[in-house]
Amino acid sequence: MAASVISTGPGTLLLLGLLFTLLASPTAAQGVKRPPAVASVLQDLSAAVEDLTAHVSMSVVQVLVTGYGRVDERAAGGETGLVIGRQRSSGSGAIITPDGYIVTNAHVVSGARQVEVVLHGRTRATDPVRSLAAGADRIVDARVVGVADDIDLALLKVEVTGLTPLPFADYDALRQGQIVFAFGSPAGLLNSVTMGVISSVARQPNPDSANLYIQTDAPINPGNSGGPLVNVDGELVGLNTLILSDSGGSEGLGFAIPSAIVASVYPQLRQYGHVHRGLVGFNTQAITPALAGALGLGRASGVMVSDVMPDGPADRAGLEVKDVITHVDHKPVNSVPMLALELSRHTAGDTLAIEVLRGTQAVSVAVPVIEQPHPVDDLASLADPEKNAIPALGIIAIDVKAGGAQLASGLRIPSGVLVAAQTEVPSGSEVRLAPGDVIHAVNGVAVDGLDGLRALVGRTRDTGELVLQIERNGLLQFVTCHVY
Repeated sequence: MAASVISTGPGTLLLLGLLFTLLASPTAAQGVKRPPAVASVLQDLSAAVEDLTAHVSMSVVQVLVTGYGRVDERAAGGETGLVIGRQRSSGSGAIITPDGYIVTNAHVVSGARQVEVVLHGRTRATDPVRSLAAGADRIVDARVVGVADDIDLALLKVEVTGLTPLPFADYDALRQGQIVFAFGSPAGLLNSVTMGVISSVARQPNPDSANLYIQTDAPINPGNSGGPLVNVDGELVGLNTLILSDSGGSEGLGFAIPSAIVASVYPQLRQYGHVHRGLVGFNTQAITPALAGALGLGRASGVMVSDVMPDGPADRAGLEVKDVITHVDHKPVNSVPMLALELSRHTAGDTLAIEVLRGTQAVSVAVPVIEQPHPVDDLASLADPEKNAIPALGIIAIDVKAGGAQLASGLRIPSGVLVAAQTEVPSGSEVRLAPGDVIHAVNGVAVDGLDGLRALVGRTRDTGELVLQIERNGLLQFVTCHVY
């Protein structure tokens, strides 16, 4: 992917420094007309930011999501009734390939029955009034290709080519204080941009989570979720994900998924629809002073190996419980999230160079990364792409009963049809069923195998609307879809 570089570079930093100095000066405060040289500096700064914004905006989309949710209404007589209603929400996304792949947050498309994106045209206007025109924007259908809920990342696809992708920034080159810009549609306000700095390149809002974020003070608000955080070269630094706020609005505590994580995960979502984790065969935990003292560790903080899988890659490489991990691939590691970030960059076939402190002795081990099997991957091999296809729903499915006790194990309802894969050509259905979903009923009628599902879909297809009862991740839910 070719990187598009904006000519703002180091000069922009100098211009910003001059700007802050000038704005803070008594002369500026008194409204005295600035010398021509000063005006030129400010104009150059403004033009650089304007150019950057115009370029990056072409790679930013608004994500429109339609779903069904709970609507509390007060019924006659003062009683409160529960109503399920159609709801719309919005977020943001970043284009990462010219042929229509877009990254956003998983929570933006959670529960989606239909997903659309707004593609921005070139909006640079010659006057403020003309900037109100939205004729250059267009709305196109999108499908959810894959989701990684644990890191709040989702991959979308639109059938459009010739788009402007954002290149990925080098996460290792990020530094605290670097200038960044947050793009998106906060509160539904299409194509907005804010400016700030990187407050921290590695932050862990939840100490019990291995997830790592970039912290920024660039204002981020609801609706910015999934939008890009970019540097002065127009590169994707991170994906805006969450804010810490008591008021619900931006308080200068915004967090973004680092570009390194997005870059390593999205190819897997594109290929499999989920993330294939590399298996190294060991577990870790943060070192506390109490652990260090009781176990006689060489450090009072950092990361300790708490478990090693018998006969796994780490075990065969010689890693031991109570080893203190100091470096991975010659990079210092002092926290669980930092270790998780380094591990996320490796896939099956790679080898991890790990340096540990065992007591007072420094030890180096080479741990091979093997592929961790995903249960969904085995489903497609059980289904015949022709005999098991349900074209109206855009899926290839397996009869739960025909698949034996193994498929029915753990299901809330031990019958129905299990989705093994999506068809390559999407159906006209608004709902995108995912591998692993189980269809238990259609319009309230229980599904008894593949033939039964085909009959129920065909019987109600004339109405164009189906209500499916599905089981997803152990939870039952009803989804409405329109089949054309």
